[in-house]
Amino acid sequence: MRKGKKKSPGEMPRVGITPDRGALASGRSGEQLLFLRERYPNAILETGGLPLLLPITASRAAIQAMLDSLDGILISGGDFDIHPRLYREEPIVSLGTVKGERTEFEMEVISMALKRALPLLGVCGGAQAINVFLGGSLYQDIPTQVPNAMAHQQGSLREIGGHPINIHEGTKLKQIVGRSSLEVNTTHHQAVKKLGKGLIANATTEDGLIEGIETENDSFVLGVQWHPELLIHRDISQRKIFSAFVSACSAAD
Repeated sequence: MRKGKKKSPGEMPRVGITPDRGALASGRSGEQLLFLRERYPNAILETGGLPLLLPITASRAAIQAMLDSLDGILISGGDFDIHPRLYREEPIVSLGTVKGERTEFEMEVISMALKRALPLLGVCGGAQAINVFLGGSLYQDIPTQVPNAMAHQQGSLREIGGHPINIHEGTKLKQIVGRSSLEVNTTHHQAVKKLGKGLIANATTEDGLIEGIETENDSFVLGVQWHPELLIHRDISQRKIFSAFVSACSAAD
């Protein structure tokens, strides 16, 4: 919520989006780059929100100041894993690349967003981050730890969908999309194992893996394991996820 200021009628809600961080492929050696795939801000813009990139920092004061100016938070996905020490496990061989500074930043953002009751949407790795922050755990590598699982890394199908999910009755996700199943894209090798405190599963696959999470209470805290921002032009139900999130941000006091 914007500190000391109420939104005027018709004002676009301000949505902070966490970016990724990496080294430049060329140019000055060691120089870091903040980057964000444009499909995230585009999805926010197309559903009535004003997207703002949040620079990664270890400063709690800076993060607090950022959130003072925002109406909601989107934790984006990325090609990296959360270190398992954050859910009290040792790494296995199949663990992927970890990005400690980004993870620490996102954990602080999630903490402050929850304390302020800001609407919070996590996409893919963002959903996993929400779960881990709330005390949950992850499968570090689905093929290794869930032998009978279907293929969950289907990057070539990311813009058309790779498998169906079942949406649970009585959940916020079911209320948003109005359907009992969806075809979703699937580009992940990790998944929620133990749910975090106060979270419920709102969607699962036929192999039993959790594909979506949300809070048990009425607050807007939603995590999806897939990438709806890539499917909003193909499936109105995927667009509804962002529309509902932006609407919640608009209504935030």
